[in-house]
Amino acid sequence: MKTNLKILLWLTLFISPSLVHAHSAGGTISGWHNGFYHPLHGWDHLLTMLAVGIWAAQLRGRAVWQLPLAFVGIMSLGGLVGITGVSIPGVELMILLSVAVFSVLVAGRIRFRTTISVLIVIFFGFFHGFAHGQEMPASVSLLSFALGFMMATLLLHGAGILTVRFLVFASTFFFSGVALTHSKPLIPYPSNPSCRQGTRNL
Repeated sequence: MKTNLKILLWLTLFISPSLVHAHSAGGTISGWHNGFYHPLHGWDHLLTMLAVGIWAAQLRGRAVWQLPLAFVGIMSLGGLVGITGVSIPGVELMILLSVAVFSVLVAGRIRFRTTISVLIVIFFGFFHGFAHGQEMPASVSLLSFALGFMMATLLLHGAGILTVRFLVFASTFFFSGVALTHSKPLIPYPSNPSCRQGTRNL
């Protein structure tokens, strides 16, 4: 699990220098800003990206890094398609459906094979990316906008993963404390008959 989280962290740090290097252009700064905050302004995007991270943590194993990377990868492709101006019907409906689907998957702790889980993430991730591409301002840099929303998405996935890890740690600590409290030995009753007699006389 720690190795998987390090992979996501290193990927996020890998993106950051590119953004710093690109800040020489004013449009780039604006593009990164718009791209980064775009997923945070829509509750549907925000909830879905958090849910993907939470579900990945619940599945454990390779899913912890495969699901977030699959979502970001296909979202980028969907964004490129959205920028072209191609019309795809039902995009908003698919995005709302993704919120419901991932909510059910997380609440029910539903497990599939990793391949199926990745395909589910890829299917809905495309529509989220398509919406990002359609809503990208024409005046900003495409690369900086894409890097911005990719970084924000990775951070949201990471937040979902860390939330699960924190809850597991907190619940383990709590129940361990409860078990320790109930396991304290009681004062033994004297086994010597004379001691029991003295106790009754008192």
